[in-house]
Amino acid sequence: MRYIKDMTKYEGLNGWERISLSDWVRNITNKYSDRIAIVDSQREVTYRELDREIDEIAYGLYKLGIAPKDKVIVQIPNRLSFVITLFAVIRIGAIPILALPAYRETEIEGIIKVASPKAYIVAEKYMGFDYLPMAKRIKEESSSLEFLIVDGERGGDYLIKDIIISGREVMDSGNGSEDFFTKSDGYDTGVLLLSGGTTGVPKLIPRTHTDYLYNGRMSALKCRADSNSVYLAALPIAHNFPLCCPGIIGILDVGGKVVLASNTTPDEILNLISEEKVTITALVPAMLNLCLEMSEWDEDIDISSLEILQVGGAMLEESLAQKVIDSWSDCKLMQVFGTAEGLLCFTDLSDDDEVVVNCQGKPISEADEVKIVDSDLKEVPRGEFGELLSRGPYTIPGYFNADEVNRISFTEDGFYRTGDRAMWTEEGNIRMGGRIKEQINRAGEKITPSEVEALLCQNERIKEAVVVGVPDEELGFRSCSFILSEDGEEFEREEIYHFLKNKGLAGYKIPDQVENIDVWPLTSVGKIDKKQLVKLAQNVFE
Repeated sequence: MRYIKDMTKYEGLNGWERISLSDWVRNITNKYSDRIAIVDSQREVTYRELDREIDEIAYGLYKLGIAPKDKVIVQIPNRLSFVITLFAVIRIGAIPILALPAYRETEIEGIIKVASPKAYIVAEKYMGFDYLPMAKRIKEESSSLEFLIVDGERGGDYLIKDIIISGREVMDSGNGSEDFFTKSDGYDTGVLLLSGGTTGVPKLIPRTHTDYLYNGRMSALKCRADSNSVYLAALPIAHNFPLCCPGIIGILDVGGKVVLASNTTPDEILNLISEEKVTITALVPAMLNLCLEMSEWDEDIDISSLEILQVGGAMLEESLAQKVIDSWSDCKLMQVFGTAEGLLCFTDLSDDDEVVVNCQGKPISEADEVKIVDSDLKEVPRGEFGELLSRGPYTIPGYFNADEVNRISFTEDGFYRTGDRAMWTEEGNIRMGGRIKEQINRAGEKITPSEVEALLCQNERIKEAVVVGVPDEELGFRSCSFILSEDGEEFEREEIYHFLKNKGLAGYKIPDQVENIDVWPLTSVGKIDKKQLVKLAQNVFE
């Protein structure tokens, strides 16, 4: 028997509310009605206007034939239409599946195979890519997809703007009412997030209305967000980090304003911080480094309004963390470790610089259960690395329609196996140590990439370093370090060898291969793409 999560055991928690996300939007509309809720590159809407536009699309989709419990893929970039469509699907009682703009046939077809969605709502174009040919092919080959709906001016079975007109007709006729839609229970699945896998096909993460709202609320509380907060969603908002950590949901819950960056570029991010007087935003390390560089030479950039900078999604090197603290001294750096499956850890705004530089903080909820275990699932002593496991109010008990994966990813008593190395510090903070699968097995010796990367970044000429394992006929895997230098000059392996040897690093941990790089290949959410780096390292030897 699989572990069954009992949601009722958390009902005494501060911030826990058994409510649908649709009813939550109604509540915040009544509370903050004429305050600005969302701003994108085209326009801004108040809470009242946001709620009305959600209704318009919801009535239109319902009239079209989308019903409660139907699954709907939503693949729209950082636009107001994403937010409105997301909550419109939820208002019907249907379940949105949030697809990143970078997803293509492999990922979308994988979603369809697992979830059998009834509709696919997609942008017409974004960042030079025309989604229509892909979307049409996918629909033709799918037995479940009935509707292809396009956010744009052409294509598909329907356009969102026509859905809006249809929904508006329902509202103007007087047939729309609070009881028009079937109400969802707060403990029902409210949204399906996506988690990437080694195969490239995403796993579907079922988040309930209540646990996801709690996720956003507790994150907002840790950030001390309030109605004066201005949050910049710089990362793709189909991703958990900018959507709910605290992201859009957490900031709207306290009556703040959300600004949507249409693309993740340093110039747009910094300009929006300056223009919109942003107080909090979240970045991944690779993008943060670019923003720091740009802010150093562009004197017109004013980030004085920025109070909190969250950094997560990938390991933040100590040297880069210290650089943020030194360069953006008016803003508080907050390290974040999180999984879309649940557990979130933040450093605290009261933590000193040493903790912020070296740790990823504490869980956001008093009800989070965290274990750090060895390969036999026995807890390791404080100060030792092991695998991070979690269970709690907002951590899922299993993936959607994935029994085989669940047997591997969850323990019998319901703990999620994150696959991340971590340790407890003496002060009770969590310090991450990279992915367990990223550990390099070189001729039987284990190498932790983050350890080598941290030492490399102590070289004043090295801006960033990434170490990956590369398949090797003799060693099983050899280690390869990719180096981005401060001065543009290239490094030879001999120089790296002597530098690391002088640092006291064991010989087998010193990279077998050293490659210089000018620009990092990035994933769809701005993380450094280590799979591409492995391919680059392999190509050098071919």
